[in-house]
Amino acid sequence: MPVRKDLDDLGKTRKIDKSDMLSFCVNAPKHYEKAAALAKTLRLTYPKPKMIVVAGMGGSGIGGELLKDWSRNRLAVPVDACRDYSLPKCVDEDSLVFVLSYSGETEESLSVFLEAARRKCMIFCISSGGSLGEFAQKLSVPYLQIPQGMPPRAALPYLFLPTVLSLETLGLVSDLDLEISETSKVLRSVCGENSPQVPLKRNFSKTLALNLQGTIPVIYGFGVYRAVAQRFKTQLNENSKVPAKTEVFPELNHNEIVGWEKSDELAKWFSVIFIRDKTESVEIKQRIETTKELLREKSLKLFEVWSEGTSPLAKMCSVVCIGDFVSAYLAISRGVDPTPVRTIALLKQKLEKSGTKQKILRELRKLA
Repeated sequence: MPVRKDLDDLGKTRKIDKSDMLSFCVNAPKHYEKAAALAKTLRLTYPKPKMIVVAGMGGSGIGGELLKDWSRNRLAVPVDACRDYSLPKCVDEDSLVFVLSYSGETEESLSVFLEAARRKCMIFCISSGGSLGEFAQKLSVPYLQIPQGMPPRAALPYLFLPTVLSLETLGLVSDLDLEISETSKVLRSVCGENSPQVPLKRNFSKTLALNLQGTIPVIYGFGVYRAVAQRFKTQLNENSKVPAKTEVFPELNHNEIVGWEKSDELAKWFSVIFIRDKTESVEIKQRIETTKELLREKSLKLFEVWSEGTSPLAKMCSVVCIGDFVSAYLAISRGVDPTPVRTIALLKQKLEKSGTKQKILRELRKLA
């Protein structure tokens, strides 16, 4: 596949990016601001849960993983992400279950919703409509309807931020206004620096995208950047249409690192992106730097993406934003429209014949 290095040619970019995925990257700050405002319109009256589970798949489900990382060092209540058809056995009426599905038609999410309703869990649903919205309203479950017409992965602000703000509504966290405000400010800066109008020589995301050409990207995260690394990886899958993988420190130093030991010629087909933080702990910094030293001996391409901001939310979202831009630019440089996900659409068509979703909907109708 020929490589386009003229990412500064906006005319050619628009011809390839037919559905304008880059506009969602550029307008990310506005979407986060709208998501925050929308979330504040909903008032949850549930008592304090003993645990929180966020159920969702793909671009919807990553919000749960991000919430899990963001809340890890600030909530006494455990948070888990569910990416399956069923809930863990420990989830009961004292548990809060977020059900996220942008389309409202994801069969795994509908299955979890059914199970949560049967167990009489506290439930909060987020979708743009669909069956999830319909049955949430029929069962009088708190429900937030978010804007339609977006690729699910581009709707992340609406699927993630409301879960964060709902924790404040429930009294589990406080004083989020400053963190939300800083996140908006940081995102405006990141988007301004990486927008299509900024030339390659001053555009970090365009430069990184071109450097990733012809390689399988591997993203290394840590701490609050575990799910951020996963998001980066999945954006490369869906937008760029390339294979990618992710691992996290310190665990990767106990297994992943050995995989490069005898990689020989294979190594030249990979690139490694280290997510970095100016306030990362001494222990993590030492591990990252030592790992880089060991990998420099191979033919790997090594890169770093540094977070911006001071609050965890701003830092996480800044790297998410960069990953979104990089994945879109990599797609465009390959002459690939970032938006269509034909393989997923084909898979859903084939799975529809199984009748699983229809069975779930029949059971939901019985409850309604």
